[in-house]
Amino acid sequence: MRRLALALCLTALPLAAMAQDAAPLSPDAAAMKAHVMFLAADSMKGREAGSPEYDIAADYVASRFFAAGLKPQGDKGGYLQEVPLVAYKADGEGKLAVTRGGTTTPLAFGTDYIPSANPRAKDTAITAPVVFVGYGIVAPQYGRDDFKGIDVKGKIVAFVSGSPSKMTGEERAWLGSPATKARFAAERGAVGTITLVTPRSEKQRAFAKLVEANTHSRMTWANPDGTGNVDEGSVPTLATLSLSGAQKLFAGARTGWAKVAKEAEKADARFKPEALPATLAVTTKTSFSPTRSSNVVGVLPGSDPALAKEVVVLSAHLDHVGVSGTREDKIHNGALDNAIGIASLIEEAKRFQKEGAPKRTVMFLAVTAEEKGLIGSDYFANHPTVPAESIVANVNLDMPILTYKFEDMVAFGGDRSTLGPIIRRAVEGAGVALSPDPMPDEGIFVRSDHFRFVQKGVPSVFLWPGQKGPGKEAVTHFMSTHYHKPGDDLSQPIQWEDGVRFVDVNYRIAREIADAPTRPVWNKGDYFGTLFKGPMAD
Repeated sequence: MRRLALALCLTALPLAAMAQDAAPLSPDAAAMKAHVMFLAADSMKGREAGSPEYDIAADYVASRFFAAGLKPQGDKGGYLQEVPLVAYKADGEGKLAVTRGGTTTPLAFGTDYIPSANPRAKDTAITAPVVFVGYGIVAPQYGRDDFKGIDVKGKIVAFVSGSPSKMTGEERAWLGSPATKARFAAERGAVGTITLVTPRSEKQRAFAKLVEANTHSRMTWANPDGTGNVDEGSVPTLATLSLSGAQKLFAGARTGWAKVAKEAEKADARFKPEALPATLAVTTKTSFSPTRSSNVVGVLPGSDPALAKEVVVLSAHLDHVGVSGTREDKIHNGALDNAIGIASLIEEAKRFQKEGAPKRTVMFLAVTAEEKGLIGSDYFANHPTVPAESIVANVNLDMPILTYKFEDMVAFGGDRSTLGPIIRRAVEGAGVALSPDPMPDEGIFVRSDHFRFVQKGVPSVFLWPGQKGPGKEAVTHFMSTHYHKPGDDLSQPIQWEDGVRFVDVNYRIAREIADAPTRPVWNKGDYFGTLFKGPMAD
């Protein structure tokens, strides 16, 4: 039935998309456009992970991998790697109550708190003393250990949302994540965490918006028992407390909530950890809904008897965000995000096949559920279809904004490993400049699929067209007008010939990695390389 649906979908490509760009394209540009016309068609309904339309897209990519001469590297001798998924969300309002001096004060759902869904279990019940630890961050490189001098064993850790502004963007994004903070807390014996809204974070995203979003499902890959996968060694995030909820929690504390909230307004806020004179009782429920999806995996075996055992992974996410909203057009086509990345992956496979097998094996990986939180790539990183130790590098292709003739490129994470010189040679060899990250505060390095390989210690990078010349205006326009909206479709002025240039640069990078005499390693002392125990330069 899936193959029949694929054939029917091929006949449903919009005539408007076919007619666009009357001027003839080069064969390579036309091939890229053809892939995007299929993947971003209305009939694909936004390729949401777990949908029948996503399955059709996966079959399409598998067929293109076959045509490019790639060998299947998925499950059961095929191109598809099944990814068990589970959607989960808070089931009901839950209950939170603060006990202080023998008096118990219930907190009000939607006013004082919202419960957090726990992917580990349907029922969560924890009663424990509460310890406040500021941001809840441990970062020796910034002289910060928010747990220093306080015992959190057997206790609930409370921390303010976010991270200090003075940290670099990539490390700040990682350290400010509630999941990272839960890991720090678990390492010190805590039993759960709660997040505290501050006046600063309230301005960035109002608590009322968090209440609205609390009914939405999140997704992860499923364990055999049907529960959701979580980072090993972390503890459950129990709830988020509003400004009023935090005020009630801090009643009677040595440091009042007003003083904490005022300090949180500072760019580099510093807090003194403190055991609060309160016990918090938390009872929540989580509902689960299983589904399934697929990664698509093909390989071009290496030609060198020794180096062929090592694998360079080229990745791109195939899914987008589906159908939603109140507008007449509710289909999120995902042309640039990330049909064009998948098109680039396919065309790069064709070029490798045309120009001959490299010394190392090259894997082409189209992953699912990136839009749900890098889920497909996380599943693959934990269930690789080749030996995990054989993977030596990842080059990721995600949402290149190709609505202008780019004059430079940005390599997120490129300067963290010996991939840096390779990237520079490839970019400059293609006739464009290599520029630094123009928006470091966005922490983009930790927000795409390559980061799941970084977490396994693998040197990784992904490239975007840069913001020189017309780039800044084009990127700003796309992000404000089309990103994750129905407007990300084929009506955009996509520069298909620049798509060919984008493929060329990424091919040059992957080819040099695959043919180099030595594997990439992290720069000595790099934060992420050290954190995730990757191979380091001497």
